[in-house]
Amino acid sequence: MSARSRTSSGTSGGTESADRVADVLLLFAQRDRPLGVTEIAQNLDLSKAVVHRILQSLTSRSLTWVVPGESTYVLGPAATTLSTRAWSQIDLRSLAAPMLRRLRDDTQETTTLSVLIGMQRLYLDQYESPREIKMVVQLGSQHALHSGASSRAILAFLPDAVIDRVIAQLVEARPEVDEQEFRKNLAQVREQGFAASVNERGTGSASIAAPFFDMSGHVLGSISASGPATHYGVESHPEDVPRVLAAARAISSKLAGRGR
Repeated sequence: MSARSRTSSGTSGGTESADRVADVLLLFAQRDRPLGVTEIAQNLDLSKAVVHRILQSLTSRSLTWVVPGESTYVLGPAATTLSTRAWSQIDLRSLAAPMLRRLRDDTQETTTLSVLIGMQRLYLDQYESPREIKMVVQLGSQHALHSGASSRAILAFLPDAVIDRVIAQLVEARPEVDEQEFRKNLAQVREQGFAASVNERGTGSASIAAPFFDMSGHVLGSISASGPATHYGVESHPEDVPRVLAAARAISSKLAGRGR
């Protein structure tokens, strides 16, 4: 139902305004690219002035962001946080637990569950390896989206504008980084569906990670199998790649079922 239809059906002013804001946010959720005022106005049958006011309000609260150098917008970190909080209410840890335990048993390495919180990745859960020498993460710790397999498995599937912002922050902090090589790596992650890292954050660990998604295809987080770099990695344990991918797909399927 369009905004004009709601007005003609007798919707109150306050409710109509709330409907318009909700419609704008939902439109962003349905698109995987930046949106401009004109396109939003045409899709929702609203005036450009109304759309502009809504976007100003959303942007002031970090629910949307202006794409640098453009007059288009993308969802901001506050919207991402709302999404993650919504999924946390269905107890993501319990939902993912069977897949993480099985992945731990199959790989004999520590398995982790990470979620996207704003512009950071947060470790939500882990199942420790039974090995004497193993990797253990600090639950609740947050990490940048550009560093580590678990982070890049998420970043590769975020909107281009978010990727651009993360890369800009990375290059500013570490000018020696080859931006084109980093983008090439993200493209490879998107193509193969998983990310891998070896001692990337100086922790001595190696990881294989894959993203999981909600029913609309939006990336929510990632899972990984991680072990000491001295004996673990894609090259030494290629059989773990399909295991990690299968576990991530199973979590996505469970989330889609809950969403329906």
